[in-house]
Amino acid sequence: MKAVPEPFQQAGRQAMQWAQQLAQHTESPGMLTRTYLTPQHQAAAAALARWMEEAGMRVRRDNAGDVIGRYEAAPGHESAPAFVTGSHFDTVRNGGWYDGNLGIVLPLACIARWHRQGQRFAFPIEVIGFAEEEGVRFKATLLGSRTVAGTFDQAVLENRDSDGVTMRAAIRAAGLDPDGIAADAWQPGSMAAFVEVHIEQGPLLLNEDLPVGVVTAISGASRFMAEVHGLAGHAGTVPMHLRRDAAMAAAEIGLYIERRCSIKPGLVGTMGLLEVVQGAANVVPGLASFSIDIRAEDDSDRLAAVADVKAEIDRIAARRQVQVALRQTHEAASVPCAPRLQAALAQSIAAAGWPVRHLPSGAGHDAMALAGLADVAMLFVRCGNGGISHHPDETMTEADAAIAAQVFSHLVEQFQP
Repeated sequence: MKAVPEPFQQAGRQAMQWAQQLAQHTESPGMLTRTYLTPQHQAAAAALARWMEEAGMRVRRDNAGDVIGRYEAAPGHESAPAFVTGSHFDTVRNGGWYDGNLGIVLPLACIARWHRQGQRFAFPIEVIGFAEEEGVRFKATLLGSRTVAGTFDQAVLENRDSDGVTMRAAIRAAGLDPDGIAADAWQPGSMAAFVEVHIEQGPLLLNEDLPVGVVTAISGASRFMAEVHGLAGHAGTVPMHLRRDAAMAAAEIGLYIERRCSIKPGLVGTMGLLEVVQGAANVVPGLASFSIDIRAEDDSDRLAAVADVKAEIDRIAARRQVQVALRQTHEAASVPCAPRLQAALAQSIAAAGWPVRHLPSGAGHDAMALAGLADVAMLFVRCGNGGISHHPDETMTEADAAIAAQVFSHLVEQFQP
């Protein structure tokens, strides 16, 4: 493979240093937790704004708290639609340094190099630090990107955090105007493309010894909460053939989800929550609850799996003489990445001397929200430790950051609006 030129090594080092500095803004000493519009979140926003200004950008904030830096176009091209990039700077509880944050600081490091060189393009570049993507504090996701896309749901302004503070009040306390969010939507035609840089949050690139990959689509997702109502009884006196065991019904459903979602690559199913409600060691469970999360790159694969799971739940419930109440909590269609942008990313990876790997994203990202405004694409960057993410052991290397900076720089420099 080609050696990475020193300017990109420098950009990679800078991005890693900024990610480390962002990690100091945390609500929990010893771990990284940064939730929407807390003082630590506001401090991170201020740091991003400062770095954007130092990179030669004009900085503004919208009323959702997004931090937006604009690197102006070459003279005569000021009104051209912008090449837009970015990601989120909120985190899950006890999260990692690079999820979201990398997609802000890596483009900034590239822009800082162009600024030092006096290089401008036939289009402006905008970097958005989305204020909220994870949904931790107010249980509503993608607040920043939905503000930009004009799809922010005003109803979530009444959501409350664990202290009873409404989102509306938190926004006002941060010096922003919740009533101005609708007007912060970007106009159609203002964005030429949106390209998000993100760690893979999975093991494929790591296992194949590849530093970067091209995302084909962001998987759609269907989520449910279920309650199984059986009949509680004494563990020693109720014969096995007469039991209406809620926990065993839930377990059988979980095993079916595992089998059904293993039959096709790109389809995944998870029972992330499973609880025997008021269970005891000597009681046949009468009530159990569980979650279902089914995702796929292809919506038809996902919806077929959901239909099969629902049908199997009915069969299991009838055979075990239990009732299952199923409530859908989330539904999101798959978002395909634009073929022209996938091709441009692939060309940039090949130009850097690496094999091109295409892969889907099983996780949701801010790019999903922006697909109605412009073509979107994603560059995945390898992460270590088996691909673990949303965890303090999340990691990546400075060498991979340098390669990502090289690929991203080539993409921008060759971009045709």
